[in-house]
Amino acid sequence: MPWFKGWNVERKEGKAEGKCLIEALDAILPPARPTDKALRLPLQDVYKIGGIGTVPVGRVETGILKPGTIVVFAPANITTEVKSVEMHHEALQEAVPGDNVGFNVKNVSVKELRRGYVAGDSKNNPPKGAADFTAQVIVLNHPGQISNGYTPVLDCHTAHIACKFAEIKEKVDRRTGKSTEDNPKSIKS
Repeated sequence: MPWFKGWNVERKEGKAEGKCLIEALDAILPPARPTDKALRLPLQDVYKIGGIGTVPVGRVETGILKPGTIVVFAPANITTEVKSVEMHHEALQEAVPGDNVGFNVKNVSVKELRRGYVAGDSKNNPPKGAADFTAQVIVLNHPGQISNGYTPVLDCHTAHIACKFAEIKEKVDRRTGKSTEDNPKSIKS
């Protein structure tokens, strides 16, 4: 049996067998693409290309992006039409989750868009900016204590923004998942 058809070995402890790396990699099923969800495309960058115009670039996380789609960019609430979609200098009829694409938009300046904005379909659950949100946070290896007013920088997809802890609602035991204290003054790792 050639080495690339798996392997087996006999030892004192008994027999052992397995797959080769390439066999194991080939056996992995590709992840399901969430094309049924609303379009979400976080912008990685925005370019101005002579003769073409404004070209936002990013990776489709969910949904499908097609030429002709009316998109809205959150949190700026800028609405425009997608003229064309390209991946690796080739025009696409549609971009699906996992595709890194550039898309040409009408009547939007490069200065109006920036990294971290999220594009979505204006007619199907459009993305919106949020003034506040509730989050479950795990504190790992943090020097000192964290209390209300603490302002760390949050990285979410391509956004990089300072967020203030307005209110710490509860402290939860990591092992049991049970609440140990409501409205604590501070938390520590």
